[in-house]
Formats: sequence, structure tokens, C-alpha cells
Amino acid sequence: MTYENMVPGIFRDRPNRFIAHVEIGGAVETVHVKNTGRLQELLLPEAKVTLQKKLNENRKTAYDLISVYKPGLKWVNIDSLAPNMLMKQQLMSLNYDLVKPEYTYGESRIDFYMEKNGEKFLTEVKGCTLADDLHPGIGLFPDAPTERGVKHLHELTKAAKEGCRTAIAFVIQMNGIHRVLPNEAAQPEFKKALVEAAKAGVQIVCYSCHVEADRVKITSVTEDTSRFVNM
Repeated sequence: MTYENMVPGIFRDRPNRFIAHVEIGGAVETVHVKNTGRLQELLLPEAKVTLQKKLNENRKTAYDLISVYKPGLKWVNIDSLAPNMLMKQQLMSLNYDLVKPEYTYGESRIDFYMEKNGEKFLTEVKGCTLADDLHPGIGLFPDAPTERGVKHLHELTKAAKEGCRTAIAFVIQMNGIHRVLPNEAAQPEFKKALVEAAKAGVQIVCYSCHVEADRVKITSVTEDTSRFVNM
């Protein structure tokens, strides 16, 4: 996927989860951050960023913060809507009989419900934007506690035990990262739920991406369930 109306900027600070101050063309602007995660390893003062200028005059902010440059990883896409958009494109190319976003299952809304030849599928999508020097070539999820994410894993586990084919898809919004590990430092409960899900038959799938300042696309897929079954 490619973004239009992109402009470069220099990150200054982030007063809260929803906005940041970015220098654009010599002036500091208040911009919308399209990701409520912590992003502490990315949003550092003086970091190069790219923003999408929005044409809606009724918005409080004129720009969305889309990507951040981090040495070693190059561009990192932080748009929290991108993983689902990329996954929808991926699923639509796989000739399912039905692809339905935002499907209600149990007490959760799962990102995608699919049908093919009478079989039912559920896929929950998570975007990964965190990597550190202790785990080279590995992404970490989550970067902040997510009770919603744990709940989704419990629902997928239940669905798998009921005979539905289920998966959690990590869309890695960084270059050169092909696998994802649970970030125990942020939330040990997520790792526990992920291991339980894998043992129940939930597939763990990692989608590697090529990221540039104004675009992101899925380049490869790694099915990684066995790693978690054996944890």
C-alpha cells in the first residue's frame, strides 16, 4: 500500500498517546499519531518521520504520523490501520469464498472471518513495530500491555477447540524482521495465552514487510506455530 500527500518532518515530542509535535518545513506542528502504543524506541527527539497531509478541514490536526526512521531498521511504519489493510489484501488474493472483516465471536470482535469449501476460518491481526538489540532479527509484541490482545487469544483458542481453523497474524511493520516473540517484559500474560493458543491449534503466522517512507507491502510469510508449542 502506498500513501499519498506525504511530507518529511523531524520529531520533537509526544505530549500524549494521540498527538505529537513535529517540525515540518521549519515550523512545529501538532500532528495525529496513528498508533496508541508506547513507541518509546522509535519516537526519539530529532528522529526523521514522514507524515500524510489530510485534506479534511474539519480535523483538529492537518497531518497523520505514518513512519519513523530508525538506524538499523530504516523506515518503520507505525500506522495501526495498515496491518488490517494489508491482511485484507492478502486474504482477498487467496480465493476464499467469503472474507468478512470485524466478525463477532464470543465476546470479541475478531479481525477476519473466512469460509472456503465449507470450512470456517478466524484470523486476528496484530501489527508489530518493536525490535531491540537483545533479539536481532526478531520483533516483539506487545510494546505495551494489551488486555484486548489476551482476550482475543482466549477466543481463538476456544474457536480452535470447537473445530474452527484459527490464526493470529503478526504483520511486521519493519524491514529485515521475520519472526515475532511475545514481549514478556511488557506483559507475561500475553506469552502464556499465545503458548496456550498454539498448543490448542491456533496457527502463529508472521508476515514480513518491505517498508519505505511512503509505502509498505508484505513480502513473505513464516508459519511459526511449532516454536510456541514447544515453549
